[in-house]
Amino acid sequence: MPATWTVPDAAPAAPEGVDAASAAPEGAAPLDAALFRTLLDPLGPFETAPALAVAVSGGPDSLALALLARDWAAARGGSLLALVVDHGLRPGSAEEAARVAGWLEGLGVPCRRLAWTGTKPRTGLMAAARAARYGLLESACRESGILHLLAGHHRGDQAETLAMRAEAGSGPFGLAGIATIVCLPHVRLLRPLLPVPKARLIATLEAHGLPWLADPSNVDPRFWRGRFRSRGGGEDALLHDRRALAADRREAEAMLLRLLADHAHVHPLGRLALPLGAFAAAPPPVRRLFLARALAMLGGSGVPPGLAALDTLAAALQGGPRLLRATLGGCLLSLCRGRLSIRREPGRIAHVLPLAQGAWSVWDNRFALLPLRPGLVARPLGRLSLKPDGPPADLRATLPVIAEGTAGLPLQLGPAPLGGGRIVARVRFRPRGPLLVGTFAESAVATIGENLI
Repeated sequence: MPATWTVPDAAPAAPEGVDAASAAPEGAAPLDAALFRTLLDPLGPFETAPALAVAVSGGPDSLALALLARDWAAARGGSLLALVVDHGLRPGSAEEAARVAGWLEGLGVPCRRLAWTGTKPRTGLMAAARAARYGLLESACRESGILHLLAGHHRGDQAETLAMRAEAGSGPFGLAGIATIVCLPHVRLLRPLLPVPKARLIATLEAHGLPWLADPSNVDPRFWRGRFRSRGGGEDALLHDRRALAADRREAEAMLLRLLADHAHVHPLGRLALPLGAFAAAPPPVRRLFLARALAMLGGSGVPPGLAALDTLAAALQGGPRLLRATLGGCLLSLCRGRLSIRREPGRIAHVLPLAQGAWSVWDNRFALLPLRPGLVARPLGRLSLKPDGPPADLRATLPVIAEGTAGLPLQLGPAPLGGGRIVARVRFRPRGPLLVGTFAESAVATIGENLI
C-alpha cells in the first residue's frame, strides 16, 4: 500500500539532508494531484494501467515528481518504479543513493539503484555523466518493460538551458527550449514539470514533511550551471521569446513529418533516400531540420552538425545535381538520378566490439546485436566478400560483421542470415538518433504553465 500523505500541524523543520537556503520562499504553493493531472495527462497516450518510471536524484524536483506520479499511477491502476543513478563522482554518493532509495520505499515507491562504473573522463565530465545517466535509465526501462520515463526538469532548468544554448550560438530551434516529450529508442522521456518553478516543488515536499538532498555540484563554479546559478535571476527574460520559437519548431517538425511520409525511403540497413526536388521545395527551416536529423541518425553520433555546416550543405544541395558527393557528420551524401542518398561514411568506422552471449550490445550507435554463442566480436564489414544476394554494394562497408577471432562469419540481420549460413547473432538497425522524435510537444503544458502555475 502506498504511504499516506500527511500534512503536519505546523510547518516542518528543514528535513535531514536539506540545505536551509533551499527552502521555498514564503507564499510558494505546493502542487496538488488535480494540477499534476493537467500537466501529465496531455503527454499521453498512456496504457489503461500505465507503467511509469521516474528518475530520482534526491533533489526536491525529482522527489516531488515521484510523490505526485505515485498517486497519478495508483489512481489509474498503474505502477511507478523509481530509478536512482549513482554517478560515483564524489565520496559518499553510494550512501546518498541508498538514503534516497530508503525515502522512496517509505513512500511505497519501488526503487532500483543504478551505478555508473568505470573510468570517468577528465574533460567533459558533466556531458559524459548525462549520457551515462540516460543510458542506464533507458536500459532499466527496457528491462522492466516500461514505456514512459518521467524526469523532474522544471522552469529554472528550462531557463538555464536557454542561457547555455544562447551562449553557444544555438539556432532558433535550440532556443525553443527543452522538449516536454522526447522519444528515445526504448522509452518516451516525459518532463511534465517544465512550467513549474522550483519553489513550488520544494513547497510540495515541505507540505508533507519530506526530506531531500542538496547536490553541491549544482553550485560548483567549475561547472557552467553552477556559475549561472551563482549569478541568479533572469528567468523571465530568458523565457520570454521561447514560446514563439517553440511554435515555429512544432510547425517545422510537422512539415518534416509530411515530407518524410510522402517522399523518404529508409533502407533497413541504414540508407535514407529523398527526391532532390522534394528537398528543394521545402522551406529552409525544414531542409535544415531534415539534414540535422538524417545526419544524426545515420552518422552514428546521435548529434547533428553545427548550424553553419548544415546551412552550407543545404545551399550546395539547392544548387542541384552539380553536387555529386559530400561528407558531413560521419555521413556520405550523394546525388544520383535526381535523388539524394545519405548513408554512413565507411572510412569513419573503426568500432570493434566484444559481444556477451545473450545480451544486446550496440555497435557504432546504429546496430543492436544479440550474439547466440560466446566468443564473438562485431567489427566493420569493410571489403569482406559476401554472396550476391547479400546487402547492397553501397552499404556493405558500413555494416557490422560478426566475427570469431579474425574469421568473419555471415552477416546476420533479424531472424535469418543474409547469404545463407548458420545464425550466430541477431542484428537490427537501431540508430541512437531517431529520424522522427514526435512534434515539439509542449503547447498544452506551456498554456497550463502560463495560466495556473
